Amino acid sequence: MMKKLTAIGLIEFTAIHAGIGAADGMLKTASVEPFMMKTLCPGKFIAGVHGEIGAVQSSVATGLGLYPSTVADSFTIPNVHPDVVTALSGCTRITKQGALGVIETFSVASAILAADEAVKAADIDLLEIRTALGLGGKGYVLLSGDIGAVEAAVGSGMRKVEERGLLVGTTILPRPDKTLLQQLT
Repeated sequence: MMKKLTAIGLIEFTAIHAGIGAADGMLKTASVEPFMMKTLCPGKFIAGVHGEIGAVQSSVATGLGLYPSTVADSFTIPNVHPDVVTALSGCTRITKQGALGVIETFSVASAILAADEAVKAADIDLLEIRTALGLGGKGYVLLSGDIGAVEAAVGSGMRKVEERGLLVGTTILPRPDKTLLQQLT
């Protein structure tokens, strides 16, 4: 079982060699632990760390400085919501029936940011954060709950990603077909 993460930081690179090199530097710079380090489609690499906020900020700053021309996106979240970590692992359950919300982004980092913002904004279930495997480098977030909560959550997550210029789009289904939900989750 993964321990509770407080601060997380992640850099999305457009080149695998750069991501691996930066990940090494990130881990050596500060007292952080790896959170998510892997290749993604199409030929990207994400380097994520967790730890105390100061250490995470220092680690991410180092990673950003090592291969700046290959950075696609990045973030530091000082107090990540625990449901974000669960949704990234794909181990969620639908407990709040009702509407389905979708937030689609041009980067994995922005999808994670949108999910954290959404789950902090309203009482929803964060179902999944899909990260760029077979998605052409994009990411998306699935969430569910009553229609008002889903609208608030999607709106909040959408605004966070729009600020970065990385929003593809959003959809809210007030009453999704149950077989669709089974296929998506």
